[in-house]
Amino acid sequence: MSLEEFLHNLHFNIDKANQPNWEVNWEDAPLAYKLYRGLPVVPLSTEVPLTLTGGEPPARLDLNRVGHFLWYVFGFTQLSQSVFPKDSTEQDSFPLQSYRRFAPSGGALYPNELYVYLKVEGLPDGVYHYDVAHHSLVLLREGNFDSYLARALGNRCDISSCFGIVFVSTMFWKNFFKYNNFAYRLQGLDAGVLIGQLMEVSKRFGFASGVYFQFLDNAINHLLGLSELEESVYSVIPLSVEATIWSANGRDLYKNIISEELKQELPAIQPEHIERSLSVREYPMITAMNEASKLDSTSSFRVIVGREVPERVERTMALPQVKPLSYDLAEACGNRFSPDMDFNLGKVSQQQLATLLQEATASFSYRNDLDEAYRSNGPRVTIHSCLYNVEGISNGAYYYDSAKHILREICPGDHRLHLQTGMSLDNVNLLQVPLCLHVAGDKEFYKTELGYRGYRIQQMEAGMLVQRLLLAASALGMGGHPLLGFDANLSDELYKMNQKGKTSLIQIPIGPYRPRPWLRGSLHS
Repeated sequence: MSLEEFLHNLHFNIDKANQPNWEVNWEDAPLAYKLYRGLPVVPLSTEVPLTLTGGEPPARLDLNRVGHFLWYVFGFTQLSQSVFPKDSTEQDSFPLQSYRRFAPSGGALYPNELYVYLKVEGLPDGVYHYDVAHHSLVLLREGNFDSYLARALGNRCDISSCFGIVFVSTMFWKNFFKYNNFAYRLQGLDAGVLIGQLMEVSKRFGFASGVYFQFLDNAINHLLGLSELEESVYSVIPLSVEATIWSANGRDLYKNIISEELKQELPAIQPEHIERSLSVREYPMITAMNEASKLDSTSSFRVIVGREVPERVERTMALPQVKPLSYDLAEACGNRFSPDMDFNLGKVSQQQLATLLQEATASFSYRNDLDEAYRSNGPRVTIHSCLYNVEGISNGAYYYDSAKHILREICPGDHRLHLQTGMSLDNVNLLQVPLCLHVAGDKEFYKTELGYRGYRIQQMEAGMLVQRLLLAASALGMGGHPLLGFDANLSDELYKMNQKGKTSLIQIPIGPYRPRPWLRGSLHS
């Protein structure tokens, strides 16, 4: 199967993308977190703040504040236990226990890991792994790596002014064992959701941040000591509390840097980590995609020139002007809920809809290395929606024009049952959902400019927008349930996306819900 065919099938025909006769061996499942062995460990404070409403730069940046930041980004926050029937013919049941985090993940498997390069008070400068199981930092390399990292990013960021760099990686086996090759699509989305959470937490901690999707892969993985057949970095995110150069400039900007040459400056490390699975199966398509997506020299870095979108002629509706949503991020994270079959149809006001859409898209604006500096760049991922029972708005399929804060009608009518027929699992009753949103993007994932790397970047940006939608929905007292088990062809046809070279990337039903009877407990002080 060619890589082109593989990506097409991932989106439109998953059965063809997956390996045949796949069976999940739950007894040999991997851990949902990475554990290193035999390395120096730095415990982090568990006295985390219970509210997050600020945004001012911290008066004092120390290890405690960094630990609190990491916990809100990716720490264990909740223990939940649910009971499911063993099968459809037996009455016996078994408990399913899982550790949850504020950022959702497909199947709660969390294929991503966090690494940080830190230069803060009370901690030796160096590269660390965030050990979520023990809320601690594990030292991988000690030393100052400003110059190395600056060159791995193509001298496009003033690393010396940053107190930290976060690396979001993906461990391939962690969700491949369940989802087969479909894991590749999930890994990008999960990474994006995590990045979205990180960006929102950064704002509340007073940190400036930006996302680099383009970097020298082998050099970054070498710095962290990652085995590229098991794991690879997907994004690099500098953090700062002072003025920082984020745009593409600098004295050595146009000097081509080769990844293999840069690697020679650091000795290889092979830190030992625990793998619970006794049998790790091969995933050749995922490793092939990872290899094809790598950047070996800084001359390969690109920006995306904004594409003109033709003016639409559909009937439009102006949404009410709303103020930016002010809410406690800690509370919204704690209340975020995926309702499954617990959606409870209720009327949604125009004010709520306008606030949800504006908050998600405004929050999604962020520094990155794809947009041209100092130019207004339109979003690469957008929101379409099927609305039902929204106050003062006719039922129908709409496109949200975030620049003008208006809805553009595409197809009037109640489309809930139509969308229900396109779901591969009946785990959500769309007839109980007033808002069914679809995050859409370029059908060719900017392959001309970014090659196969464009696919995982697009999935990450979709995940980032999804997390903004989920947090805004939670702050408004609603639940959202991201779904990939839907027929993209069906929704693309409904929104007439094929005419514009777009496709639906993920489906998110959003609306009121009833409380679920379950046992859960928070994991914080």
